[in-house]
Amino acid sequence: MFRVKPIDIDAGEPVVILHTQDTAALGLRELDRVQLSRGGRVAVAIVQETSSFVKPGEVGVLLRTGSELDVKMGDEVELRAAARPASIEWIKQKMDGEELSKEAIYEIVRDVVQRNLSLTEVSAYITATYVQGMTMRETKDLTMAMVETGEQLNFGDREVYDFHSVGGCPGNKVSLLIVPIVAAAGLLIPKTSSRAISSAAGTADLMETVCNVELSLEEIQRIALEVGGCLAWGGAVRLAPADDLFIRVEYPLSIDPHSQLLASIMSKKKAAGAKHLVVDIPMGRGTKVPTEELAKRYAKDLIELGDSLGIATQCAITYGGQPVGRAVGPTLEMIEALRVLEGADRPTSVVRKATGLAGMVLEMAGIARDGPAAALSLLKEGRALKKFQEIVAAQGGKEGLRCGDLAPGAHSEEVLATEEGYVDSIDNTAIVRLCREAGAPNAKGAGLVLAKKSGRPVEVGEVLLTIYAERREKLSAAVALAKRLQPIRVESMILDRVNPIRRL
Repeated sequence: MFRVKPIDIDAGEPVVILHTQDTAALGLRELDRVQLSRGGRVAVAIVQETSSFVKPGEVGVLLRTGSELDVKMGDEVELRAAARPASIEWIKQKMDGEELSKEAIYEIVRDVVQRNLSLTEVSAYITATYVQGMTMRETKDLTMAMVETGEQLNFGDREVYDFHSVGGCPGNKVSLLIVPIVAAAGLLIPKTSSRAISSAAGTADLMETVCNVELSLEEIQRIALEVGGCLAWGGAVRLAPADDLFIRVEYPLSIDPHSQLLASIMSKKKAAGAKHLVVDIPMGRGTKVPTEELAKRYAKDLIELGDSLGIATQCAITYGGQPVGRAVGPTLEMIEALRVLEGADRPTSVVRKATGLAGMVLEMAGIARDGPAAALSLLKEGRALKKFQEIVAAQGGKEGLRCGDLAPGAHSEEVLATEEGYVDSIDNTAIVRLCREAGAPNAKGAGLVLAKKSGRPVEVGEVLLTIYAERREKLSAAVALAKRLQPIRVESMILDRVNPIRRL
């Protein structure tokens, strides 16, 4: 028997810490697995060794394992060696380039969700799928395994519509307009969104500036049925929970396997009960999809996968060479979206993209022949604004919300042009880095507003962008980074000068 020493750390995987004397006595090595049991409760964890942190006869139990066993300081647990999960063998098969069976894929996903695999083992699986790829049959099985190991929304016989953006383009706030436009047309669109992973703000981060996004499964279903739509954080409910664990591994590796991206999108939509889906694929330098060839591959595969899952899917390849609109960052993007909902016809990139994509949904539903025109009418008539206000209020926000109710970070500084010419390009990656340096997405008031976009003329001393932050030191750091990165490239109107050759 071993005495428990609780450790207030969540390592993201089940871990226990044993003294080296005990691991030697038990014939264990670091990263082996042990089974702990107490009072009918059982947990399997991965061993880490120490010569000082715990004493012989003690076991350091991290938060996840401790909650499974319901133990406190000094409790005794029985401990014995445990076998490795069988799914490790399937991961090796994929590393060798073999096609995995449905059973193997389901076992891997179950072990991921139940935290039976270490982060190293999950990383091996993600890397194997990145290098070896997956067939469409494997991808479908992966998608359904991710759906069936989590919770699912149920709207009965109601037709459910949904929208998703592949992401990668800063300022892509169009979900804040698409959902209320579609709901105002009488359709059901329960939108679950993500927080930012490597971007300046995810849709959930934007909505969190005005209302609660951490809704339960029951709350999502109730609000969507009552109002016609919602904008909730998907991480608060267990819709395809394996996806969040896969993303956690993908982020530090900076890889996004093709099959995993497809399964990530479609598993969440299948779990949400979607029957009709429009996918936005931003394309351009600095996005996840830099080329038209890759964008068309994603579109083809998403449509094929959706068809196999019973989800009618359409894709739009959209311009992603610069931010959508002018605002980037949670509160700033919400203000810009509200201004459009309140009747502003600028920025045109936000209006056109939102009404174009919402129009695709309306056409899929058969309620408009010219979807973008119908969507624009819903926007101009104020019906989309009213619906958005209803959604915000239903999610615990202020009734009758207006853009004047919000304010960005208290500290700001303008970045000025040092030469004249025209804006040749805007570096999406640098824009995101600036916003994150300013504190976004955690600091909701942080971000930037572009004064100039591609193709616009620039004079010396004109404002290129304004950076906002909630803390002065974060603003100073972001401004210094802006001067170093120069995210807005200004080219002279005269590209070169060619003089005649003087003859002697």
